[in-house]
Amino acid sequence: MTPDQRLRVLVADDNPVVRAGLTALLSGREDITVVAEATNGREAWEAARSHRPDVILLDVRMPGMDGISALPHLVPIASVLMLTYSSESEIVHEALRRGAGGYLVHGEFTADQLVAAVRDIGSGSAHFTASAAGAVMAGLRSSKPAPLPENLGLASATAYDTEISTPNSQGTFANPLSRLQPPVAQSRYQLSAREAEIMELIASGMNNQQIAATCFISEKTVKNHINRIFAKLHSTSRSEAAAKWLGTAPDSHGGPR
Repeated sequence: MTPDQRLRVLVADDNPVVRAGLTALLSGREDITVVAEATNGREAWEAARSHRPDVILLDVRMPGMDGISALPHLVPIASVLMLTYSSESEIVHEALRRGAGGYLVHGEFTADQLVAAVRDIGSGSAHFTASAAGAVMAGLRSSKPAPLPENLGLASATAYDTEISTPNSQGTFANPLSRLQPPVAQSRYQLSAREAEIMELIASGMNNQQIAATCFISEKTVKNHINRIFAKLHSTSRSEAAAKWLGTAPDSHGGPR
């Protein structure tokens, strides 16, 4: 394999021991070459501009510019794989929202699994370790209120959501919801539990690869679920479906059309 065919990697971590270990591990692979190292987000951005890597391994907590702050500047240049000790749900969510293609937590992978993750990210596939995927799901579940009563109809379900505006004299809503409570939207659009879970991930900004990794299902299965979700929400795009799910679409109060 020629140098031009190798996967070019940038390692960004403020810990010199971690940086040296990652560089040695990856450089020992025939198809991977580490083209640069960085100790913070700004250095990572400057190195990425100079060396044009295919993949960036990025720590979260670094002095100066941290990894989360650097992400918007790095993702237009290369695929970014978070590699960190931080498994907090909020951090994982924010990293994905800002464009990270995967999230690995130290201590949850072997050397071979790390190499496989770098190759996956380089080829456009998402990759998560268990606690990162769990943090995503925990964050989604913690935002849900208690389940609605089983026999609650759509009209009662609407009244159940305290964020719904009261109708004006014409019987229409003056202001849209800031966000539908997930059980209300799930009941309104008659989504299954799995479809509701995937719809929440879509609304959070995840792509199909990230959803597949988070839910431990194939991308084909994700696409099948999305097709059914779009049909139930009478939507033709992710943005339209998300707007209805979050209650920001003009017709999101009247149920499915």
